Amino acid sequence: MNNPIHLSAETLIPFIEEKLAQQQIFSLLDSLCQWLRQPEEGTPSQRIQLLTKTLKKHKTTTQTLSRELCRWLCSMRIYPLLISNGILGREGFGRELRTRLYEKITPAFKDEKDLRDIFFLLFKDKHDSDWISAMPLRDWDSLFTLLRRHASPHERETVDNHLRYEGLFAIKMLSIWIAAEEMEPELMRLDPALLEADSPFIALQREVMHWIDARKQNQAFDDAHLQVMFAQSRELIERLKKKGANMGSSLGVAYLLERLEQTLNRLDTLMEVFASNRFLPRRILLLTSHLAVASADQHSVTRLWKQSVHMLSRSITQNTSDHGEHYITRSTSEYWTMFLSAAAGGLLIAFMALLKIYLGGIITDKVWKGIAEGLNYGLGFTLIFMLHGTVATKQPAMTAARFAEAVGQNSQGKSVNLQLAQLLIDVFRSQSIAVLGNVLIAVSVSALIAVGYQSFNGTPLLSESQVGYQLHSIDPTAGTLWFAGIAGVWLFFSGIISGFFDNRCHYLNLRMRLQEHPLLKRLMAPATRERFANYLHENYGSIMGNFCFGMLLGLTGVVGYWLGLPLDIRHIAFSSANIGYASVSGEFGIALFTQSLFFVLLIGVVNLIVSFSLALNLALRSLNTEVESWKEIAKSVWQLVKQRPLSLFLP
Repeated sequence: MNNPIHLSAETLIPFIEEKLAQQQIFSLLDSLCQWLRQPEEGTPSQRIQLLTKTLKKHKTTTQTLSRELCRWLCSMRIYPLLISNGILGREGFGRELRTRLYEKITPAFKDEKDLRDIFFLLFKDKHDSDWISAMPLRDWDSLFTLLRRHASPHERETVDNHLRYEGLFAIKMLSIWIAAEEMEPELMRLDPALLEADSPFIALQREVMHWIDARKQNQAFDDAHLQVMFAQSRELIERLKKKGANMGSSLGVAYLLERLEQTLNRLDTLMEVFASNRFLPRRILLLTSHLAVASADQHSVTRLWKQSVHMLSRSITQNTSDHGEHYITRSTSEYWTMFLSAAAGGLLIAFMALLKIYLGGIITDKVWKGIAEGLNYGLGFTLIFMLHGTVATKQPAMTAARFAEAVGQNSQGKSVNLQLAQLLIDVFRSQSIAVLGNVLIAVSVSALIAVGYQSFNGTPLLSESQVGYQLHSIDPTAGTLWFAGIAGVWLFFSGIISGFFDNRCHYLNLRMRLQEHPLLKRLMAPATRERFANYLHENYGSIMGNFCFGMLLGLTGVVGYWLGLPLDIRHIAFSSANIGYASVSGEFGIALFTQSLFFVLLIGVVNLIVSFSLALNLALRSLNTEVESWKEIAKSVWQLVKQRPLSLFLP
């Protein structure tokens, strides 16, 4: 850790003169950066103003400083900095992440003669980007204008020529990189049309070379076609991103497209900077500020992770949103279809709850019991899905993504708030009928099973202690709502898992892999194999999401047992089935039964709120959007409910 640098109006000039006498330009710059980032002694803006004001009073020192800075800068190769800082490395996400992590453990040697390393050392704090971005441009402009004014005409010309040469070379290299990117196999997978001649990337590179030739000869250049190529290149990148969302993406593809977009943006920026010699210093200053922020960001692993997973999360959310639309009912036929589907789910859940009670009675080891219960949940949820049943709590993670997509597709305003309010009402109505179908049938079927068991065997299905346990498990004062929240988190994760495997399925083109699989060709007839491949391709994500959700529920208690923590789950559908068994096996009055159903509904509310809020937050972040005002949407919901109160429950 470097010692804090304390400078004042009295010590600034002696300090600068000492560093200049020792010809330690880098040390001088590094010390000034440390001074600027310190939280004490005023803001960075006030300190840079103090530096400028002090230099104005010492002309000789300012002239010497300007001369040494010009000499130092002209001794550097600048183009490596221009083509690397702020642009993801070409080695790929994994290599970049490992490099940054290793850099934190064992920092690499930094060469003070390499401008990239110099920027990396000057802006070594990951929070440097904050104060650099907040610094008013006029403060930097005043300082550099002062230094430029105190440089000789020859020094100014030398620096300008050096910057111009390095900038044009960087522009040339970036255009070549962009043209070469289109041959990446991943991009050709997303868009086979890239194999055709004269893609926008290639045409852009040719126009850039014409532009560079004109700049070297100081000739005017009509950039109309060049701007068209920039626009078409951006459109192509956006198209590739959308295809990545539809055809499957990966961190590698997300990283590649992010790097390509960054390279194109840097090329555009540099061409604006070096388009003419007029006002070149101010444009250089803007570019330098951008490069400084990029150098500070290089110290942050978190920023790299967020940057690289953005498109992948967008792809996953898109797949989840597609499923979410199927869980929203708007017509009477859809409404009753949802009820019947949820009823089928409730029927199977009643038997799954019975099997869970049986497993709990014959397995004493907590670990094996958790695994068995997880398999019961996972295989049961998968079977419900395959039989076109519905588990009500699976809806929020899907419908939240659909809501976020609606936010991202529309600009904000009163009409949009009404549309979002209507969507929320549709979601609430769909969720309500699904919960009703699950709970009503699960309670009824489990009660009938308990009645049949008691009539056949002459003894209750559940013992007195088991009935007591079931009542205790839904008691809100016994940590039940906390356990319901954990189940809500797993519901959220199940939506992410579904989206991930759907994305993976598209990425791998699972349909064609299965149709052409050598073993399946031996075992199945062509028509059967095609139906199997189509079914698995279309439902792979949902199957894996349901199975993994079940395993997460079952293994939560195991993790709590290992860690000695109060970890368990409560799920509305299973709790309702358990109440059905307990109400027949124990002495339940109307009041106790009603209270138990109320507690079960509380569990469901927590399940739904936790999963919906987490899924909505992720979906909004992945789409780079946000809800402008929840308050206005709530007003719109109230307005619609007043007009049509029954729309909350009936289509």
